[in-house]
Amino acid sequence: MLRVGITGGIGSGKTTVCSIFEKLGIPVYYADSRAKDLVNTNSELQNKISNAFGQNSFIEGAYNRAFIASIVFSDKKKLELLNSIIHPFVLNDWVDFCQLHKQSPYIIKEAAIMLETESKNSVDQIVLVHAPLETRIKRIQERDKVSENDIKARIESQMPEDEKIKMADSIIYNDQTHSLIEQVLDLHQKFKLL
Repeated sequence: MLRVGITGGIGSGKTTVCSIFEKLGIPVYYADSRAKDLVNTNSELQNKISNAFGQNSFIEGAYNRAFIASIVFSDKKKLELLNSIIHPFVLNDWVDFCQLHKQSPYIIKEAAIMLETESKNSVDQIVLVHAPLETRIKRIQERDKVSENDIKARIESQMPEDEKIKMADSIIYNDQTHSLIEQVLDLHQKFKLL
């Protein structure tokens, strides 16, 4: 079974692209959502995060996203540390998902920082969803109600877009000039044949 990774910078439109694949009947694993679920439910993972970042990492058992974000988005080493703690748990969960959907012609793993991590090794093909920076900033502001400076800090913490383009097997252009549906349908036909 073919394992396809879909990635892209924050605000690029990964979720929209994945929803089109889902409408075509393709199972999609949302790595970031699963990571949040695991952080909130897996006591071993919670202990590792608390040991690395302190007791303020969780408030009454709930993950303190604001506290962790304030640390990791301003310190690349701390972000790498957090990722190194969470990713092994997500990778094990992905393996279970693959097993569950092994009858599908292909499956998709959606992850924002796939190319920056070992996650890229858990898929056979990588699709990058690419959108202009201004479009991404506008989308994130509307969705998350955060300042442009906060958005730029998040974007700068991710791998530069030109590096991602070099590493991707396919690119979906989400720029209002290319049809997302047509691009997804083309890839759908391609992946069914691989």
